Amino acid sequence: MSDLRELYQSVILDHNKRPRNFREPEGCNRRAQGLNPLCGDKVTVYLVLDGGRVADAGFTGAGCAISTASASLMTEAVKGKPVAEIEKLFDRFHALVTAEPGAPAPDDGELGKLAVFGGVREFPMRVKCATLSWHAMRQALHEDGSAVSTE
Repeated sequence: MSDLRELYQSVILDHNKRPRNFREPEGCNRRAQGLNPLCGDKVTVYLVLDGGRVADAGFTGAGCAISTASASLMTEAVKGKPVAEIEKLFDRFHALVTAEPGAPAPDDGELGKLAVFGGVREFPMRVKCATLSWHAMRQALHEDGSAVSTE
């Protein structure tokens, strides 16, 4: 097993068993729900937006290991960042997990721990699991209020 695959499994399992930010933050002023009807993943993303910056982030819900780990790592990654930077992070993450299988992972070094999700692109049905919380977070940033679905 390659080192990257072992790291992938280790990070995913750790964040699934002990998700970070699994809560509704105090002072939450943005939220959005996401649903993956094919596998049943459900997530609600909560943000505390303050002056164009995400001061705090959290999530609740239930889903597979990839969905839970992705939400956990995402909330860690967006805390303290301005909305414009989070939009770029969303684009980088989405490009990483949707790249053609077998192609070099498009990681510019800005993804940090999120780079472990590069292996998800080898399993197209799992891409929706990895991106569900990200789409919900984006909805919350833009105060859309509508639920996000992967279908």
